[in-house]
Amino acid sequence: MNSLTIIDQHEDEHGDTHVLTKPKPKLKAPKMFKVILLNDDFTPMDFVILILQKYFAKTPQQATEIMMQVHKKGAGIAGVYTYEIAETKSYQVNDFARSQEYPLKSIIEEE
Repeated sequence: MNSLTIIDQHEDEHGDTHVLTKPKPKLKAPKMFKVILLNDDFTPMDFVILILQKYFAKTPQQATEIMMQVHKKGAGIAGVYTYEIAETKSYQVNDFARSQEYPLKSIIEEE
């Protein structure tokens, strides 16, 4: 892959070709963030599965596995996204849980 961009190309009075180039900017992959669900003693397991399917497009089996991780280890990764998407998903989860009067919380953490 060429890392230079040609800006101008011309010949001088001696017939020599001169090329003016500038480096192409290097693109970095965006930082990624984990959306983590935190365990509590009151949110039903079925509600956590619903959250994982509704907001993270998990299959019933994937949602159940993540829910069990949350239950047994205290936290589980629901998904990994760019910052804005992770922040939005975390907000949606927290807002929906609160609207259903469950204390389920999600946080985001840089990967």
